[in-house]
Amino acid sequence: MKPLLILLSLLLCFCFSCTSENAPAPRENQTTTTVYFPPINSNSWDTVSTSDLNWNSSALNELYLFLEASNTKSFIILHKGKIAYEQYFNGHTDTSPWYWASAGKTLTATVTGIAQNQGLLNLNNKVSDYIGTGWTSATLEQEALITCKQLLSMSSGLDDTLGEVLTPNNLQYVADAGTRWAYHNVYLKLQNVIAQASNQTWTTYFNDNLKDVIGMTGAWIAVDDLNIYWSTSRSMARFGLLIYANGRWEDTQIISEQFLNEATNTSQNNNQAYGYLWWLNGKNSFQLPQSQVEFSGTLIPNAPSDMYCALGKNDQKIYIVPSKDLVIIRMGDAADASNFALSNYDTALWEKINAVY
Repeated sequence: MKPLLILLSLLLCFCFSCTSENAPAPRENQTTTTVYFPPINSNSWDTVSTSDLNWNSSALNELYLFLEASNTKSFIILHKGKIAYEQYFNGHTDTSPWYWASAGKTLTATVTGIAQNQGLLNLNNKVSDYIGTGWTSATLEQEALITCKQLLSMSSGLDDTLGEVLTPNNLQYVADAGTRWAYHNVYLKLQNVIAQASNQTWTTYFNDNLKDVIGMTGAWIAVDDLNIYWSTSRSMARFGLLIYANGRWEDTQIISEQFLNEATNTSQNNNQAYGYLWWLNGKNSFQLPQSQVEFSGTLIPNAPSDMYCALGKNDQKIYIVPSKDLVIIRMGDAADASNFALSNYDTALWEKINAVY
């Protein structure tokens, strides 16, 4: 009997090690503490005093001056869900809408995960299974290589230099899907996939399954062939809080923790700092939009290594830091020069944030 028990123990250890090796790494230092959630049909939101958090008051003053001087419209810090710091500038208020730009990519990623959890789609299925063939200029064989997961991970293999209008003529083959990372608005085809799979409009599905259930405001506004989300800063903070809380809102699991674990880990073999439309800090290298250059080092060197973020044009930002129980929101105009997502401003801003806590 004893040799049999030893054999079973060895087999269990072997199976566990195989599973762990192939699975995404857990979300580092994710909080297990009590999280506050603001009420759904109200603009009320509990606060926590920065003095109770032992934050540096002089550093907070420096942060305020820095934000004011860098074209910021709104800035929010949540600690365990409660508002620890909230400032508005240049006539912007907590009811003023602003655009998310590419930070809104993470909304599409999240809703894609919800649709998969509901059995409406499978990330490993090809895009043409849902929206038909001929949506690119690639051959049918090349197009058939593109899965929903490759749209989420920016590894479609399509040319990223032909403009933002998603006509087949602008969606041309460069490499086999999965072999090349390139920042591309072709991810928006996932909204068409979800509309077809759910037999609803994208907006209806988004509202029913994400926006309304966590009390967000806002709307998708079409600009040429883009679809850009506009909302208040507090609505952006609500979304960040949902992701920080592992996809849970109060007692309801809105999106599975397993999907978020995949979404906030490296999603492909070329850009370590990219998940499912989320940017990841703390990796050994990264690529940037409109570049095939691999840069050594972490995305934002002075930010916490476990941070992941949604980054949008002209410095729209959601930073999520599980180890510090923080969700940080920045909306506004570009701090210095127009940019696609990441900028030198991120490093400068984190210098100020670090001094606070």
